[in-house]
Amino acid sequence: MAEIRNICNLGTGTMGFGTALVFAAAGFNVRMFGRSHESVDRGLRNIGAGLRALLQHDFLSEDDIPEITGRIRGVTSLEEASEEADFVIESVPEDLELKRNLFASMDRLCPTRTIFATNTSGLSPTAIAEKIDRKEKFLVTHFWNPPHLIPLVEIVPCEQTSTETLAAAEKLMLQAGKKPVVLKREAPGFIGNRLQLALLREAFHIVESGIAEPEEVDATVRYSLGRRLGVTGPLESADLGGLDVFLSISDYLNKDLCAAPGVSPLLRDTVARGAMGAKTGTGLYEWTPESLAKIREARERELLEWMRKDNKG
Repeated sequence: MAEIRNICNLGTGTMGFGTALVFAAAGFNVRMFGRSHESVDRGLRNIGAGLRALLQHDFLSEDDIPEITGRIRGVTSLEEASEEADFVIESVPEDLELKRNLFASMDRLCPTRTIFATNTSGLSPTAIAEKIDRKEKFLVTHFWNPPHLIPLVEIVPCEQTSTETLAAAEKLMLQAGKKPVVLKREAPGFIGNRLQLALLREAFHIVESGIAEPEEVDATVRYSLGRRLGVTGPLESADLGGLDVFLSISDYLNKDLCAAPGVSPLLRDTVARGAMGAKTGTGLYEWTPESLAKIREARERELLEWMRKDNKG
């Protein structure tokens, strides 16, 4: 496949501005599509804030910023966005029909060489690609939030994705400074969200069962699993701890773990009363503007420190 130089970035929101920043910082030309001039301006402001954070922590210089922003062109029409596109990355809301129709339009507009990637966090790529002709050039590249700070990208084929497309996407992610993992086949939730939701299901169960309060559950992960898993994944950790030990624990513990096929009642009831977390000011915790800013700043500092470690490694 031809070398990828021009990125069509569909979306300016939480994920969209981050992927535009990632590719522009890696030297690619980016056309960032938003539905309005206001959304494009908001995306550009968020890119500026992300760059200032990287500058503050010495990941780039003052001179780098105008070069990076100069590679990003905000557009409000799909015709402009698709022009000369080598690779399309889509980060619009998680609505199957919306994504299907968007890619159907891009299929008509983009050059035949263009690869299509959706940043869905769990929808079926085969289902999303239903309305396009070039299904062999369609796949998932699932970035994690915030995309410019989290290195992982899950690359997931649809049923018709070619090996050449998978290889090209993996190479592109490496060029963009990411850590790609390539799945053998699609599965709901891919790898990351399957693991995340399995942990979350048990966390809710512990609270619902009266074993511990949310603060104790989060502290347990923060001060044990969270620190270790940054170095050794769950399967490496099992090997290091001894598979015989984990077999013994599994024998008596698995039957007591939550295996409910439905949604946690605590989660459903909390959302039903309008308590959706930080976005509404209350969820499992109470959030003030000050507490929210504090935890976001702490998360950003920690992620930047991991980036520093990754770069040294």
